[in-house]
Amino acid sequence: MSRYVVVGAGAVGATLAAEFESAGIDYVLVARGASYRAIADDGLRYVRPSGERTIRLRVVDGPDAVTVTTADVLLLTVKAQQVEAAVAQWAWRSVEGSEDTVAQTIPIVTFQNGLDSERTALRRFSRVYGASIRIPGTHVEPGVVVSAGEPSVALNWLGRFPGGIDSTAQTIARDLGFAHIPTDVVPDIGRWKAAKLIDNLLNAVDLFRVHDADIAEIAAAVRSEAESVYAAAGIEVADYGRSALDLASLGVADIEGYSSTRRSTWQSVVRGSSVETDYLNGEIVLLGRLHGIATPVNEALAVAANSVAEPGSRDLRAILPHANAIPI
Repeated sequence: MSRYVVVGAGAVGATLAAEFESAGIDYVLVARGASYRAIADDGLRYVRPSGERTIRLRVVDGPDAVTVTTADVLLLTVKAQQVEAAVAQWAWRSVEGSEDTVAQTIPIVTFQNGLDSERTALRRFSRVYGASIRIPGTHVEPGVVVSAGEPSVALNWLGRFPGGIDSTAQTIARDLGFAHIPTDVVPDIGRWKAAKLIDNLLNAVDLFRVHDADIAEIAAAVRSEAESVYAAAGIEVADYGRSALDLASLGVADIEGYSSTRRSTWQSVVRGSSVETDYLNGEIVLLGRLHGIATPVNEALAVAANSVAEPGSRDLRAILPHANAIPI
């Protein structure tokens, strides 16, 4: 039986740990700083549509507190901009009962948005599994996670990177299913990550004052740029309508006293953390530069998101190119 080593105690990582605890699945949550202290001292305040409860989790303070064994699976849930440091920190650690290192022995599952994390992990880890998770979760306070999905907690697509399905992927998917996260094992995880990235291109919009009438135009502009660079790069995009999962099983509940409409980039700024925009809109900019395609709207969002001190302090139209005629 596997033990899941969940690295990162944000919305995704803490939700996984809480659901594993409830389902009786072996795990350990690796946290740090204020999140570790809050969860270790007081437990996780886990807010669901059915109510709020405090869960005592198996939480440790950093990698040094974990003795890795050959039965472990590493679930990496830190943000995309933190992946390189996290992978380097874990890769060359020893494994109890083996002469090989963690990277040589242990599978790693990357839950990040964007297209870069799997490549980063594969530089060191021999077995990499990409996960594309859709989860209406909110984490703005240490030790508190709001998980508004119902009846499913989240939906997830999982596959070996760069491609394929194996027994490890099937086992992870089964356990996630027991934890109320239905998971579709797919042979082409890159296509599913590419599809979700298009949705994530609007994450940065939450940081600015936006007129409702502009949202559709901005969404069309960033999507058009993404589709252009995908075509040039030969990147195929999955069709959610062809998924084996029931998309209707992931509704978003209104939970009194909490907002479930703010996306992860806004949450990061509110927590005082760095943003992952370089790996969202910035990924489209990178692909555009590699293939000679202009991506002005994604570039403007990437630049502006990295200079926001306080959400809502700037008007989005003021920072976009062609403010009165966004290219679609």
